[in-house]
Amino acid sequence: MRKRALLSATKTLRHEKERRSNIEQRMSNVEVLRRRAFVIHYSLFSSLCALVPSWLWSLLLCGSMASGLAAEQYLSPVAMVADGAGKTLYIAEATARQVAVFDTETAKVTATIRTPTEPTGLALTGDGTLLYVTCAGPQGKICVIDTRQAKLRRTLPAGHTPTAPVLSPDGEFLYVCNRFGNEVSVINTREGKQVTEILALREPVAAAITPDGKWLYVGNLLPHGPAKADSVACNVSVIDAGKNMFDRDIALPNGSTGLHGVTVSPDGRFVFVSHILARYTVPTTQLERGWINTNAISIMDASRKGRIETVLLDDVDYGAANPWALACTSDSKYLCVTHAGIHELSIIDVEALIKKIKGYRQTGAYSAYSPGAEMPSDIPNELSFLYGLRSRVKLLGKGPRALAVVGQTAYVAEYFTDSMTAVDMSNMPRFKTTSIALGPKQEMTARRRGEMLFHDASICFQAWQSCASCHPSDARADALNWDLLNDGLGNPKNTKSLLLAHKTPSAMITGIRETAEVAVRAGIRHIHFAVRPEEEAAAIDEYLKNLKPVPSPYLRDGKLSQSARRGRKLFQSAGCAKCHEGPLFTDMLKHDVGTGEGLDQGLKFDTPTLIEVWRTAPYLYDGRAATMEGLLTTYNPQDKHGVTSNLTEDQIKDLAAFVLSQ
Repeated sequence: MRKRALLSATKTLRHEKERRSNIEQRMSNVEVLRRRAFVIHYSLFSSLCALVPSWLWSLLLCGSMASGLAAEQYLSPVAMVADGAGKTLYIAEATARQVAVFDTETAKVTATIRTPTEPTGLALTGDGTLLYVTCAGPQGKICVIDTRQAKLRRTLPAGHTPTAPVLSPDGEFLYVCNRFGNEVSVINTREGKQVTEILALREPVAAAITPDGKWLYVGNLLPHGPAKADSVACNVSVIDAGKNMFDRDIALPNGSTGLHGVTVSPDGRFVFVSHILARYTVPTTQLERGWINTNAISIMDASRKGRIETVLLDDVDYGAANPWALACTSDSKYLCVTHAGIHELSIIDVEALIKKIKGYRQTGAYSAYSPGAEMPSDIPNELSFLYGLRSRVKLLGKGPRALAVVGQTAYVAEYFTDSMTAVDMSNMPRFKTTSIALGPKQEMTARRRGEMLFHDASICFQAWQSCASCHPSDARADALNWDLLNDGLGNPKNTKSLLLAHKTPSAMITGIRETAEVAVRAGIRHIHFAVRPEEEAAAIDEYLKNLKPVPSPYLRDGKLSQSARRGRKLFQSAGCAKCHEGPLFTDMLKHDVGTGEGLDQGLKFDTPTLIEVWRTAPYLYDGRAATMEGLLTTYNPQDKHGVTSNLTEDQIKDLAAFVLSQ
């Protein structure tokens, strides 16, 4: 089927240049005049604002957007941990900025503990007396809470947006993923001091340690490197916890992105990782049988530190969108996986899964992948592989992102409905589900409903994907190139972040959509292959309009570094500001900057905003530049994308530091 589609696409390629050259001519004169008027007014505004520092504009944008959200009183549970006796659950509630204490016997919240900023992760000591709570922010914090008194004992410093805290089995060390610092902090819990930092790859967001305390497995949310590489995938970083040193990266299959969960089976044999397995190498001509996105878990041998296999969670005609949290039963017999996009829980028989993997291979023998090598397998393409091995349980709330298994009950916290579903697994395959409210029910604003719809795969044909499948982590980018049909076939483009999309028309890399509103509705029709009510698209618009930029990790105490200040002058002298002008760093026009290749040679591209550009690698329309330095040098040979050929290596670093500080 894929070969036929690709053959058809190839026959169409020769018509695409002519078609694209006529795209702008098909715009009405009224549309052209309106766009020109918009640009003129924006240019005047930019001139008045030229003296305001760029970093201050970023902070002002955050403030203005946040003001509209102040009245929303949602809980938004994102993480959960149970005490050793299974009597108490601690639930991190992000937007409420608190940790809820939940009694499993009475099924009620008994207390809440305030946190200074949004809590992102939880780790509980073995005796249950201390709870470590990571709290978001450019200068993140770790709150240490005395659970007996439900009070804050002390606060420890952390990196940029700390998350996924993990305690060593003896409680001596705390490992914290500093998401936007791309590092893992190792903290001595007795002294409350950081021992060392260990580099991860890109946005570490999940972690788990083996029961013997030897190996820490860290999941990176996004692929690292150029989007035109032979394999583009997020990886799992392995840290030697005994030496507090990086050991290796384990590659996931080509197309792996959106990694959200990592867990180690209690018996220490396996590591499970949840992620999306994108089929980005083919045009987005259909959705059936996981043509665009599939959803997967990868299984690793915990002791050999190698990937065993990757298995799809989808069924043949129904997706299992956005796998998120993972947890095993205490006897390691079952693996539970939440599906944040379809509001379900998968319960998988682990031994039956491993047995089937063994039998599926031609050798008939099970062995872990050797480091750096892979055994050929077609299992990652088998949509029916879990048939008979897995039960899918429909949950009673929306957005299951947190999970804890206590005995034979799986507790699943649901982000958008501020609720929890308790799944009784004692009589499998019959499951009893009970809905539990974590707080008073709040009426959804248009913004909140839009956020839910953006992450909801039920608006997609056969539930294969949500908008967040390609735009994870608050509508940013998945780092992959996609061959969408909006500008022809055979010319893939890198996914754009949707931050400020409604403030910087036109939309899409080539500006093919006049506004972000048009792009949202086209995405529902042509990416989700669905027809939905207009009010749903309008709600998604509201969500996207209220996205807040995250301050750059390149800033120093919220200010430009010395290198970035030097780079600011180079930004002007190199001519970058001619197109990247004003507070949003875009003239909202299209330019040929000499980067087009193949069918895109000579094509004009929409000037993107540079706000949060530090977060959107790889760069250029096809993601060929892995770094900003590469964009300014290797991929700018004719100085059409800024005059940089006369700059020294240090000046290039300064210029890149300024751009990445936005």
